[in-house]
Amino acid sequence: MAKAKKITYTLAALAVIAGIAASGRLWVVLDSARSNVADDNVQLADFHSNDDAAIKRGEYVMRLADCAACHNADFSGGYTIDTPFGALQTSNISPDSETGIGNMTERDFFNAVRQGRGEHGFLYPAMPYTAYTQMSDDDMHDLWAYFSAQKPVHNAIDENAGMNFPYNIRLAMAGWNLLFFDNNAFKPQTAQNDEWNRGKYIVDGPAHCSVCHTARNALGGEISSHYLQGGNLGSWYAPDISPNPHAGIGKWSDAQIADYLKTGSNGASVAAGPMAEAVEHSTQYFNDRDLHAIATYLRSLPASSTPQAAGFVMDKTRHDRAALRYEVDCSACHGLSGEGITGMVPAFAGNGAMQNDPTNMIHALLDGARAPHTAGRPTSAGMPAFSWKLNDQEMADVLNYVRNSWGNQATEVKASQVADLRKATGAGAKLKVPVMK
Repeated sequence: MAKAKKITYTLAALAVIAGIAASGRLWVVLDSARSNVADDNVQLADFHSNDDAAIKRGEYVMRLADCAACHNADFSGGYTIDTPFGALQTSNISPDSETGIGNMTERDFFNAVRQGRGEHGFLYPAMPYTAYTQMSDDDMHDLWAYFSAQKPVHNAIDENAGMNFPYNIRLAMAGWNLLFFDNNAFKPQTAQNDEWNRGKYIVDGPAHCSVCHTARNALGGEISSHYLQGGNLGSWYAPDISPNPHAGIGKWSDAQIADYLKTGSNGASVAAGPMAEAVEHSTQYFNDRDLHAIATYLRSLPASSTPQAAGFVMDKTRHDRAALRYEVDCSACHGLSGEGITGMVPAFAGNGAMQNDPTNMIHALLDGARAPHTAGRPTSAGMPAFSWKLNDQEMADVLNYVRNSWGNQATEVKASQVADLRKATGAGAKLKVPVMK
């Protein structure tokens, strides 16, 4: 009996300690004291900044944070973000009082952007407050000034109507934050120079690169040990952007990194899918100083441990058939030897970006793709969809040919992978050739 009581008391004591620890952690997660620097009296609908310089700086912060890509150019929201837990609709962040954020004070705005706490409760981390929490007070003040100069748009959005139960319950995000939210401002590292620190601030803060380029666990939390080493993004894949020479950007120069972010192309790779949106709405507006700061920071990171693939060898019949299909369907743009068209069409020859996860290549074949429209490269190229023309095995064969030619070596793309993505994206099946009678 005495032993049983001792065990009971011990378990109770451990439970109390765990509860205290959890309460302490929750206190840190929910702490919004940093927002006290913001005004809490005037609502956005009633505030119109007369500081033109602050508004202009705020527009640049908006570009750094890529607000327009998800909330639309007029910030009225309604963009669908598919997650493993259901579909989210982005909110209206225009100054409209009824359907936007017009009733927010500046402090409310700070809490929403940096702490993930909006007018309707906790925000979902698809809105990257987990990164924005590092944004400086100055950037936040300027961003507030910029939004005060925007036109209100009346557009009612039910953001979480498409989320599956129980993820449609916003209060559940308190538990998620308890597990995964690091509620801390950016702290420069004194051992690094200003350029490196600026690059890290942009990458980890407003540009929120890790939100897409870092793998996540089953609950949607970023896996810190896989930082910027690639992650799934709906039906796309955000690739490894560590200095790994086989899987990442280790072979890119600083100028190539900057050119890719500024124009959407760097002579080898061309942005497509969500990255094309990011370039078009965000990174093309970055100034040269910030672009080179980003390159400096990214190239300083440890390379991922992903090894170079052994390569896949097709049998001669499939290889020759795939080579012919490539020549007929692909070579007009990508070149007979995979050389591409500089600034418009990605080169295949020696292109490390396509030798690893094949998701984006499959997606482009199925549904087509469009390069971003930028000031530096206003003639953005488009790739047509081939879902109507190629079946799953034919697509797999073409990709295996491309990924293992011209100095490339990559693992096998299987017809089942194509089939899975065809279903996930809703791409149609290959058209049947009518039988002549």
